[in-house]
Amino acid sequence: MDSQQINTFLAVAAHGSFQEAATRVHVTQSTVSARIQAIEQELNARLFVRNRSGATLTAAGQRFLRHAKTLALTFDQARHDVGLPSRFRGSLRIGARIALWDGLLPLWVGRMRAQAPDLSINSDIGFEEDLMRGIIVGTLDLALMYSPRHCAGLQIEHLFDETLVRVCSDPQDTALDDSYVYVDWGPTFYAQHQQVYPDLERPALMANIGWLGLQLILANGGSCFVPERIAASSLRDGSLHLAPHGPRFRLPAYVVHSSQDDSSMLDMALGVLRALVREQTTGGDAEPEEGAPSGRRGGAIQVARGEGKSSGRRSR
Repeated sequence: MDSQQINTFLAVAAHGSFQEAATRVHVTQSTVSARIQAIEQELNARLFVRNRSGATLTAAGQRFLRHAKTLALTFDQARHDVGLPSRFRGSLRIGARIALWDGLLPLWVGRMRAQAPDLSINSDIGFEEDLMRGIIVGTLDLALMYSPRHCAGLQIEHLFDETLVRVCSDPQDTALDDSYVYVDWGPTFYAQHQQVYPDLERPALMANIGWLGLQLILANGGSCFVPERIAASSLRDGSLHLAPHGPRFRLPAYVVHSSQDDSSMLDMALGVLRALVREQTTGGDAEPEEGAPSGRRGGAIQVARGEGKSSGRRSR
């Protein structure tokens, strides 16, 4: 099974047509049919049902689709690594939740480029499921996230704690009404949120990333929980406000990588990342606000070149 066959399968699955797939991959329709037949013979399973309306995936085809996407990514990553221009001695691919790209990781990329200009860096944004899959199959070297899944062969390291605060368009906002946007920060946030707001019904508005929650309340009014460091600029210019007596939730951030990878490039990347977190961490404890869940206290992490602070545990 080769990359051409995989890409052809994905094209048929995406467009529901052997003829359209042939156009997309720039081959004849008979070549598409031959490639699909070769995959079906190797898997000993029928992948498509062809009819007048086109081609639809069988149950086996649906199961293979997930593997085909992973294989395609692996082929692309191998091509990227092997086909580097001579001025690069290696490549590194990092993925993270979008909130962690806000401030911290762009600084990391800059430092890596300064220290290792002969290193190619590929940057991705994703959610935990995609990031974990990337680390497991080897299409990512490093992944930063909030809710990693423990798997054999993976190293999970705590970096710092985000501080999630409720920001609102109305400075007098004291209650979670229908304008409240629930941002899904994962199971850790859900448990703390449930502890403080046990009687809250399912919110009318939900978002899967903090950036989207902010856009919704900036456009329409309301409130949501986001990392304090990300909301800092909006708090300073007065477009948003901290909710009076609002709780603060701690959200640990982790870096994940393969425990089998002992390359010098990965060691450098982790060292630069740890140093950056340490530099942005200041000492001192602060009392939690009213309603905040108890937990381990730490310093404040300042990222985005002085654009706000977020409480965080010292890296270890």
